[in-house]
Amino acid sequence: MLIADEFYLISHDDSRGRAKLHPTAAGIGLAAGLLGELVLLGQITVSGGQVSVVDRRPPADDLAHTVLDQLVGEPEPQAVRTWLGILARSAAASVAQRLARAGVLSPRESRRLLRTTVTYVPLDLNAVAWPATRLRALLDRPEPPTAPDALLLGLVCAAGLTRELLWSVDPSAHHRLDVLVPALPTPLRELVAHTEAAVGAAVLRGIS
Repeated sequence: MLIADEFYLISHDDSRGRAKLHPTAAGIGLAAGLLGELVLLGQITVSGGQVSVVDRRPPADDLAHTVLDQLVGEPEPQAVRTWLGILARSAAASVAQRLARAGVLSPRESRRLLRTTVTYVPLDLNAVAWPATRLRALLDRPEPPTAPDALLLGLVCAAGLTRELLWSVDPSAHHRLDVLVPALPTPLRELVAHTEAAVGAAVLRGIS
């Protein structure tokens, strides 16, 4: 499962699909996950607060392809915070649709006051609960996690889900978590830092 997919499942309720975060914070975290997927594929990099495309070949995943096309469409590198804001607007719906195509979630339409809304509910509760369970297990082990898992842990915490993740882990896991992000490769470390700053700025603006 890809970074943004796992972030989505961790940040939503296991049974009803309701978000555990404010939509703005969730959107920023998901946007960072989508950028992180492209960093891990070696198609973009993050340096000095900017996102730069280094490989324009289309990735296999349709959503990653769409995001890369957006990045390629800009003549000059743009700031990480700019892209987080742009991608956050549609990230939740896009990632939910990807999970629906994978058979993890199912869309449900509801109509209220002449407006139709779509929510995504789990098809398999075990599959939905697995990402958080897996990350907690990783933190209980002495071996360092892979870069994708360390990035996911960093983004989960940057978005404000630390308590949600760590509720049942050994106290030593808190220390492991504290040293994971500083050990990430520079592009991923910057991405996590900008994500945390963007979520923090949104909180200060009084998201409600």
